[in-house]
Amino acid sequence: MKKARLIYNPTSGKELMKDNIADILDILEGFGYETSAFSTKPEEKSAQIEAHRAALAGFDLIIAAGGDGTINEVVNGIAPLKKRPKMAIIPAGTTNDFARALKIPRNNPIAAARVIGKKQTLKMDIGQKNDDTYFMNIAAGGTLTELTYSVPSQLKTVFGYLAYLTKGAELLPQIKMVPVRMTHDNGVFEGEISMFFAALTNSVGGFEQIAPDAKLDDGLFTLIMVKTANLFELVHLIGLVVNGGKHLEDDRVEYIKTSEINLEVLSNDRMMINLDGEYGGDAPVKLVNLHNHIEMFANLDKISDDSYLGDENELAREAVASKFIKATEGLND
Repeated sequence: MKKARLIYNPTSGKELMKDNIADILDILEGFGYETSAFSTKPEEKSAQIEAHRAALAGFDLIIAAGGDGTINEVVNGIAPLKKRPKMAIIPAGTTNDFARALKIPRNNPIAAARVIGKKQTLKMDIGQKNDDTYFMNIAAGGTLTELTYSVPSQLKTVFGYLAYLTKGAELLPQIKMVPVRMTHDNGVFEGEISMFFAALTNSVGGFEQIAPDAKLDDGLFTLIMVKTANLFELVHLIGLVVNGGKHLEDDRVEYIKTSEINLEVLSNDRMMINLDGEYGGDAPVKLVNLHNHIEMFANLDKISDDSYLGDENELAREAVASKFIKATEGLND
């Protein structure tokens, strides 16, 4: 049997995992995995250290069960290695952005575990910051992007997404412009912005329209820079986001596809960098897209074909098989 290691955060979200561990282990055993579980500890980087250890020990699959922070730690545990195990996620957090992008059932650990049995995987792009830290969903900077580490963890657990909305309303009047130089594949942007997002998926902070055409495996970030700090204009832009991602057509938004980003702040202003919802240091910062870096179980049946490229060889085989089936239809009539 193949070996799997379930790394779960017992305090994520509404502590969903505690009552489901035994059933999840049974499900994974049924899929052919000899599975063991590890409960994360309060110590820093507990999930990351265990993921790194399990990968070096030869586990074939590592499952991260928890919020985006837990998933980020597991990614950081295996991403630096030359030989990386497959990875799966069981979302049990508050926003679950990565799970939204992969169409993994949220708030239902049993249903999420069953996705592994479909044997559908995707070679996912992963972001790397300054050659030492990894992220799987987003790197961002600006006042509003500080939300996730401004909201106390106990409020996240009790009030969920409502806690973020409340904090967001509180921070809106404090947003300011910061002069930056952003070097990317197509040139250099130099000007004032209130925030930026470098997205690997289409789900950011619970919104699936901020980077609507982001692909999971094309080797490119979707870089979005907001060029206003005016409260009414920001509210208008948020309305355009909700209304089908029309903010990308607005003059107050800079929209770029790039595999690499170098960000410099051209003043004494501090810009804190948010990596997958956690504080990831201050600018200046270099971000690199690691193309197809981790093979991840995904609910491909539910993901739009526009959201990923897929394996070219596999797609070619599927096309040949489909053509053969159509050619042989009716031969037995």
